[in-house]
Amino acid sequence: MNKYKLRFKPYGSIAILIEWPKEINRDILKNRILFKRKIKTEMADYILDTVPAYNSLTVFFDTSKIKYSGVVKKAKEIYEMKYKDLKLPYKLWKIPICYDESFGIDLNEMAKSRNLSKEEIIQLHSSAIYDVHFIGFLPGFLYLGGLPEEIHFNRKATPRQKIVKGAVGIAGGQTGIYPRESPGGWNIIGNSPIDFFDVNQDRPCFTSAGDRLQFVAVDKSTYEKILGKVKAGTYIIESKDYGQ
Repeated sequence: MNKYKLRFKPYGSIAILIEWPKEINRDILKNRILFKRKIKTEMADYILDTVPAYNSLTVFFDTSKIKYSGVVKKAKEIYEMKYKDLKLPYKLWKIPICYDESFGIDLNEMAKSRNLSKEEIIQLHSSAIYDVHFIGFLPGFLYLGGLPEEIHFNRKATPRQKIVKGAVGIAGGQTGIYPRESPGGWNIIGNSPIDFFDVNQDRPCFTSAGDRLQFVAVDKSTYEKILGKVKAGTYIIESKDYGQ
């Protein structure tokens, strides 16, 4: 598993911060997820929680059972081990997005700033396959990697006080969907009718880190039909299982 040179640093008195190179790609994502799984298995007696990010994993431990130096030593040993079961199965989810100008409120400004057409931005955004790196900020907010460089846009200088549920945004090299109404500074290009977090489900968020997403452009009429099915509880998100 020891593909990268990791950095281990204290994170307060009850956690360590493990860092990977500052890149956003699937290889680091896979390495981090598999390492997290091994840590939670091999160190189950004294690990309290783990919190992932794009290039890091924060590990909280029980100080009554182990010291910081012991956690670092054991984690390094685990990372250096050779494993045979290093596959990362995943689901590819097809997520409908409506890029209609009533939803894509920043598309015109974005297109002008890059000398691109709105159609080119939509095509680039919907043709990529994105990796789910982690979930945070809001319950069900997916941090996605894999955005084409041509449509990397800085966050807005002044965040909006209200971004509607389902809004699809771009910030830097990231794209994501607001699972509920929230303030936000991302550039909004469309909207998805899907529920990304539902407390009434056994799994409130249908996807998890390691899965992949592809956006499917739909017109406003199709969007409304899907939204009706989502509200009725009859819509099934298209997905396919893959082994890796």
